[in-house]
Amino acid sequence: MSATEHFDTIAIGGGQAGLATGYYLKQQARDFVILDAHARVGDAWRSRWDSLRLFTPAPFDGLVGMPFPAGDRFPTKDAMADYLETYAAHFHLPVRTGVRVDCLRRQGERFVVMAGLGRYETENVVVAMANYQQPHLPAFAAELDPAIVQLHSSAYRNPSQLREGGVLIVGAGNSGAEIAMEVVRTHPTWLAGRDVGHIPVNIESEVAPLVVRPLFRIFFHHIFTVDTPIGRRIRQQFHSGGDPLIRVKPKDLTVAGVVRAPKVVGVQDGQLQLEDGRILEVANVIWCTGYEPGFSWIDLPVFGEGENLQEPLHTRGVVTSEPGLYFVGLEFLYAFSSAMVQGVSRDAEYIVQDIARRASEKAVRQAV
Repeated sequence: MSATEHFDTIAIGGGQAGLATGYYLKQQARDFVILDAHARVGDAWRSRWDSLRLFTPAPFDGLVGMPFPAGDRFPTKDAMADYLETYAAHFHLPVRTGVRVDCLRRQGERFVVMAGLGRYETENVVVAMANYQQPHLPAFAAELDPAIVQLHSSAYRNPSQLREGGVLIVGAGNSGAEIAMEVVRTHPTWLAGRDVGHIPVNIESEVAPLVVRPLFRIFFHHIFTVDTPIGRRIRQQFHSGGDPLIRVKPKDLTVAGVVRAPKVVGVQDGQLQLEDGRILEVANVIWCTGYEPGFSWIDLPVFGEGENLQEPLHTRGVVTSEPGLYFVGLEFLYAFSSAMVQGVSRDAEYIVQDIARRASEKAVRQAV
């Protein structure tokens, strides 16, 4: 065990949420560090499938203080990764890569962060991570015939990973639809799951900016928030129903030759069984079944109960039950845009202002 290091604030996660938080912490000249498990800043984006492009146009993909470079209207995932790495270097943010946090707990008035052989103590912790860290697979996935290639979407890169033969993609959200459009070029492809709806605008058309810009600048960022009745309704639907399809439309899937299939309900004789009773024999399965929060390393009583067991309880990212603990990057933390690059900067600024407030109040108490 190495010696304990002390910081005023520790941000856990070196993606867009952690870097935006670091920007505002540096503006306040705070003593802080950003811990990230990846080898390089931006690797969370680099590890996605090869053809992935962002759903947001370049003008909405920059963090505070540094616009995204002009270029492709919808940047690739590698362009996003390189931008984040450049951002961290440009603002000289103290990111320590290759540091995976194993435990966060409280000890007296300070927090203790354990990461391998490293031990850190701090006044404030910002968990700067999305709430989809751990790939989710249905329990019956383990019952599939071992000859079937199984990949979660987090491990899928391109069709070269697949065997010859049919592909069943389980989960008809954005990831499933986009991967289906790629895989169907080389493999017979089925897409199983309920219809999640879709945005009725071609975001890449010439007229799209007339709709997309107001949608992102006004509705996603200012109207669809927890402060408005419509925002609260959308937030509830968002958590229970998933995202609508953004780039790919149902008709695109049909034209491409993707066959829609009912929900997958289990396994029979090593093959997947559909809700209508059919057994679908395929050579490959790609699970686009989402993620779990993956916050089991947080050893603090800050989570909900029942269906919300792994969801932290907070107000705009401030955990009032554990003063000094914050979250940035969660879905709909404050607004529809909170998990988007354009939204994390505002959320980061808000929680760093709260960190400053706590520090000021502590200084007053100590002066009395």
